[in-house]
Amino acid sequence: MFFKRAPKNRRIGREFVLDVKLRSSQVRARRMRISALLLGGFFLAVCSVYLAWRATEVGLDLLLYRNPAFSVLNIDVETDGIIAPDQIRRWTGVRPGENLFALDLGTVRRNLLLISMIESVSLEKILPHTLRLQVTEREPVAQIGVLRPRAAGGVEMAPLYVDSQGYVITPLTPAQCSPGASPIGADQLPSITWVNASEIQPGRQIQSPQVRAALELILAFQRSPMEGQADLLKVDVSSGDVLVAKTGQGAEITFAMENFDQQLLRWQRICNEAQRLNKAVATLDLAVSNSIPLTWMEGSAVPQVSVRTFKPVRNRKKHV
Repeated sequence: MFFKRAPKNRRIGREFVLDVKLRSSQVRARRMRISALLLGGFFLAVCSVYLAWRATEVGLDLLLYRNPAFSVLNIDVETDGIIAPDQIRRWTGVRPGENLFALDLGTVRRNLLLISMIESVSLEKILPHTLRLQVTEREPVAQIGVLRPRAAGGVEMAPLYVDSQGYVITPLTPAQCSPGASPIGADQLPSITWVNASEIQPGRQIQSPQVRAALELILAFQRSPMEGQADLLKVDVSSGDVLVAKTGQGAEITFAMENFDQQLLRWQRICNEAQRLNKAVATLDLAVSNSIPLTWMEGSAVPQVSVRTFKPVRNRKKHV
């Protein structure tokens, strides 16, 4: 503690350090030059990207989207129904000579699906000049009467058709059908009566459980042996919990809302027994499981079953 050295003065022993002092204006100028270079580089990059995008767009327009070598010269139509191919071509909205690459297939599909008779559409571009369409048509199984105004004044009852899925269909005119094919007549389809008018919109699906059950009954009747023994004319859905069918032979048959195949089988057995007795069914309540209510009428007064002139045709492709 007696020989401890005294501390040195640091100011005296400090080594020499290069002292560089810049003016604040020089610092700002240097920063401005760096900022200008960065902004210039960014602006140049943006301009380069924009010019490249515009050049690509012009090149695509000249080579593809406005090139007459890719004009639509042929619309190839394939349908499984009776609509005339020329009518389908008009419904597409595609103009002759329109560029195939610039054609919006989504718009063409929407134009065709606006037609209530068309169920689905498949489209394909085939270079250099062909647009191919595959159309699936709806198959009417029943009709619904709606009121519409007459041109001469007043109102009239006009039919709209319904397919098996409950979609409402506007009937075709003879001019819209292929040569040799005729539109389905209202007298060829059974009627569904007392349908809520608010649900009857062409192209829309009817959601009413009663109407859907009536369609199931009609389809079950078409595939049952009863189709050759009776004409199904009307199905009344106003009761809510049962369906009341009327035949061309004057019979009134009440059905439960389910198990139509079993009920039709019971109806057939009763008809076979009626023929043995030279009788005919006047009224029959198949909604009752036991002790079925039944009334007879004389068999000689019953009209004969008419021959159906319309048979649904499916899976028959027609290429034009």
